[in-house]
Amino acid sequence: MYWTSGIVVFVIVWWLVFFMMLPVGVKIPDQPGEGHATSAPEKPMLLKKALITTAIAAVLTAAAFLVIQSEYLSFRG
Repeated sequence: MYWTSGIVVFVIVWWLVFFMMLPVGVKIPDQPGEGHATSAPEKPMLLKKALITTAIAAVLTAAAFLVIQSEYLSFRG
């Protein structure tokens, strides 16, 4: 796998995991303020979710790299 392919795989995996992490731990307020959406979370914890997402995406990208390098799964014939 070339390094550019690795970056592309990491970015795609990162966004997929990030979108899966967004609803985790969300708490909706009982009485939303004036002008706020009723479904808006109190504390979205985006930085924490981004850091966890980065760790998970790094592990998944490393696993994909190892599978590709080991030629266990080959698309080249």
